[in-house]
Amino acid sequence: MKLIVERAALLKGLSHVQSVVERRTTIPILSNVLLSAEAGRLSLSATDMDLEIIERVPGQIERDGRTTVPAHMLYDIVRKLREGAQVEIEARGERNAMVLRSGRSTFTLQCLPPEDYPLMASGELSHNFALPAGELRTLIDRTRFAISTEETRYYLNGIYLHATKNDEVPVIRAVATDGHRLARVEMVLPEGAAGIPGVIIPRKTVIELRKLVEEGEDEAQIALSETKIRFIVGEATLTSKLIDGTFPDYDRVIPSNNDKVLEVDCKTFAEAVDRVSTISTEKSRAVKLTIENGGLKVSATSLENGTAEEELEVRYHDTPLEIGFNSRYLLDIAEQIDGEGAQFAMSDAGSPTIVRDSADRSALYVLMPMRV
Repeated sequence: MKLIVERAALLKGLSHVQSVVERRTTIPILSNVLLSAEAGRLSLSATDMDLEIIERVPGQIERDGRTTVPAHMLYDIVRKLREGAQVEIEARGERNAMVLRSGRSTFTLQCLPPEDYPLMASGELSHNFALPAGELRTLIDRTRFAISTEETRYYLNGIYLHATKNDEVPVIRAVATDGHRLARVEMVLPEGAAGIPGVIIPRKTVIELRKLVEEGEDEAQIALSETKIRFIVGEATLTSKLIDGTFPDYDRVIPSNNDKVLEVDCKTFAEAVDRVSTISTEKSRAVKLTIENGGLKVSATSLENGTAEEELEVRYHDTPLEIGFNSRYLLDIAEQIDGEGAQFAMSDAGSPTIVRDSADRSALYVLMPMRV
């Protein structure tokens, strides 16, 4: 194998594939990236056996071939090369080494046989549809903060994606919850997605997918079955196993009779919560909202540090209410609201609260209150 490739193109591809590789693995080949040179393209592949990513970068291929080298080492080397540099890569079959040259630098890396690299069979992915990269970004960003990290409830360790209806309008919906908060966002159902099974996309897959749709405006081609899902974004292909579990009936935790409605300026509210919560030393950083006609007081109390409070003008025309929340959870939700206004629909101090963007009804957040 022999080829020349631009540093920028190689670095971008490696940045995507190397993050799939686990830092600690008992199987040496899984620490490596598979390099395949053919048909004017260099393919970079990495896997952890549950997730596989393949990215193709253009290059001048002088001799086709394949090899595997340590993924993080190769990424670090290319990252430290000069901007605009050309990178020459050469590997001869009879030696277990790959030579990388750029400018006056030469690196010789140990290789493992490409025949040992495990290929992930995607099987028959019977459902196919496309989503614009921007819409996929929105689905991910507005839900991933609520993904649970608790390993015992493994079925909450991802985003639940499914087709359903809202007021008889077919939608594709993404949901995540950790038991303390829930995020639900939906979009008009794309063509071809009508019969998709409900699937749980693992947290690591969500993180890697978000990197692929970071800047591009490409359409993401999505194919899935009940056990696997594949995303093709530009020159990258991400294939992942799905979480084998049943996502809970989330509709049961979305209250339907919350009649006390508070409307706030989202940016002003978030800044007040952030300032006031500074006083709190507990892990939860609890804040109390004291709401009465036209006014809101955000306060926090700490035995060691004292108290903090801030008053805001709001729209509220109901009986006075005191309710407490985890400030971090409030700020996570506020970050997802693009419009100026946020709407809180409440029932009482002990019941779940619904939070929405006043101008955009596609996303809904449920937040459990705290005793404060």
